[in-house]
Amino acid sequence: MLKKIVLSAVILSLLSFNVKAGEGMWIPMLLKKINYDEMKEMGLQLTPEQLYSVNHSSIKDAVISLGNPARNFCTGEIISSKGLFLTNHHCGYSSVQSLSTTEHNYLEDGYWARKLEDEMPADFSINILQRMDDVTAVVLKGINYNTPEDEREKLVAMRMDSLKKAAEEKDTMITAVVKEFFSGNEYYIFHFLVFSDIRFVGAPPSSVGKYGGDTDNWMWPRHTGDFSMFRIYADKNNNPAPYSKDNVPYTPKHYLPVSIKGVKKDDFAMIFGFPGSTDRFLTSYGVKLATDMNQPARVKIRRKKLDLYEEGMEKDEATKLAYSAKHAQVSNYWKYFIGQTAGLKRLKIYEKKKAEEEEFMNWVNADAGRKEIYGNVMKDFGSAYATLSKYDLVATYLGEAVYGTEILAYSRSFAALDGLLSAEEVNDDQVAAMTASLKSAAEGHFKDYNAEIDKNVLKAMLEMYHEDLPESQQPKMLIDLVHKNKHDFGKIADAVFDKSIFVSKERVDAFLEKVNLKKLQNDPAYSLISAIRSYYFEKIVPELRPTYEKLATAQRLFIDGLRKEHPDKKYYPNANSTMRVTYGKVLDYYPKDAVYYNYVTTLEGVMEKEDPSNPEFIVPEKLKELYEKKDYGRYGENGKLVVNFLTTNDITGGNSGSPVINGNGELIGTAFDGNWEAMSGDIAFEPDLQRTISVDIRYTLFIIDKYAGATNLIEEMTIVE
Repeated sequence: MLKKIVLSAVILSLLSFNVKAGEGMWIPMLLKKINYDEMKEMGLQLTPEQLYSVNHSSIKDAVISLGNPARNFCTGEIISSKGLFLTNHHCGYSSVQSLSTTEHNYLEDGYWARKLEDEMPADFSINILQRMDDVTAVVLKGINYNTPEDEREKLVAMRMDSLKKAAEEKDTMITAVVKEFFSGNEYYIFHFLVFSDIRFVGAPPSSVGKYGGDTDNWMWPRHTGDFSMFRIYADKNNNPAPYSKDNVPYTPKHYLPVSIKGVKKDDFAMIFGFPGSTDRFLTSYGVKLATDMNQPARVKIRRKKLDLYEEGMEKDEATKLAYSAKHAQVSNYWKYFIGQTAGLKRLKIYEKKKAEEEEFMNWVNADAGRKEIYGNVMKDFGSAYATLSKYDLVATYLGEAVYGTEILAYSRSFAALDGLLSAEEVNDDQVAAMTASLKSAAEGHFKDYNAEIDKNVLKAMLEMYHEDLPESQQPKMLIDLVHKNKHDFGKIADAVFDKSIFVSKERVDAFLEKVNLKKLQNDPAYSLISAIRSYYFEKIVPELRPTYEKLATAQRLFIDGLRKEHPDKKYYPNANSTMRVTYGKVLDYYPKDAVYYNYVTTLEGVMEKEDPSNPEFIVPEKLKELYEKKDYGRYGENGKLVVNFLTTNDITGGNSGSPVINGNGELIGTAFDGNWEAMSGDIAFEPDLQRTISVDIRYTLFIIDKYAGATNLIEEMTIVE
């Protein structure tokens, strides 16, 4: 009898515990229905309405996305009644770099605005979610399993566009975004307020904000103060407005109080943010393509670019500063792809996916009705990926190598001007407006441009593109160019840079003073990328279009079938740059046999890693002085200062800068990274290994207060002792 009771309990626990501890990027408006009871049991003290509400202030009102509302690059959190917000150092890195000069290098020295007048305009916008709504019934009305994919695609696109336009016409203040979920099985609309007047408030020096550099990136133990601060400005009515000296700090509906009570093992922790993309429903076919072809190619291309960047950056401080943000952007996912490939193989994700797919097909084949709908899903995946594998490298090289070369990518920004000048009736006003826009953009482009580095990159990227791809996937212009120059890619690069108008601001300005269609179309950089793009989109994409349609249908049916196969399971959609909530706990882990990692690191570890000969591990003198005196103020605990901590939360790119919040709705840290052992996490969550690395908010406040002396910022916050 006891055995039966125990067995029944085990079965019930398996049915109720549908997702692994910490796993899940949940839709905030559905928390009350799907997640709230579990969150409360784990330690949440707030009501569902305090998490997400349309009519009242809630945590969602304090969480912002950075960049385009349709596809953000980071997350931030508002921490004062005056629109002050916190994000990662690496999220603000590019903006801080653009504000820096060799005389005032804010990346190297840090910066702190002591008063509002000292805050400087940043080069990005932020978005605050007002509400979201389920519009699945509207988008999919009349569409069923028998609707042809091309017809379905047109109907869905038309209805999504119509919903967006209707929402923006109803409220001209908002920007609406409609997104698909579960590969087109569900659709939601998001209403944002977009603020473009954002100002830089403060950041520690890179020796704090980027401590450990590429060496420690994605690694634990970590000792990085990865934070920066900005402020949202609005007009006098608290509405979004372009930059103006008359604008005032934004008054938010809600801001996060800051807790300095500290973290303990098993504490409840939740993260609100805007994760970019995951692929948790990727099939075994997709895993194989990623590990065998796609990711190794990306690693190879990025490593070559990094080598060339580093070679040029070593020559002088100005170039080092100009290319610091570019290097960081390339480097981050260079290391990521190495780790993900290794993780997918080590954890045998291909084999696990195979087993899941076999189980799915067994379920399908057990019922005639299911077989009619889902019977061809796996076969279609197989044939689609067989075709994709033929063309994956050319698509990857187009994005990473061709568009990864600055002169080619920049020249392509003149394509709209080409279109205007090529029209049967040229509209002089439109040409003038476009010319003015391009002239304005040239200033920013050439501020951080080095022609010598870019020439070396062009040489290397063209060589890789030509040598690694079959000639049948290359345009005749490139093949002829290579043969004419006897495979001397240095000679090709020299010729491009000798003659192109896109080499310097002076040449671009001269061209824009007197635009000439023939000169643009014959420019060696512009004509080269035009030829490569045209060949890809005119010759290769038509070959792939039926494959994309087949794959889209298979993916949608596969997810639809999985949800029907496991009706009691809590499913969450892949990340797609929309607001999500993940909840878990503060926790240590065992990465491998006989190795244990604690859930916190301290300032002592910063000092242990110090290496004055390595720019990644230099410790500022002021920080060493504070450490020696143990002068941690109210931010220390038992003579130690916690720097970073671990939680089981489920995050990915785009979550950088996300608030880590305790059960009382108070900020305890800022998420900034994942751990090396779980780099396969965007495809397969591993609960025993998956960890989020965050800056402890006490370290952030310590740097602002004790290190920088920016007490004006501390005084703005509501600090919970």
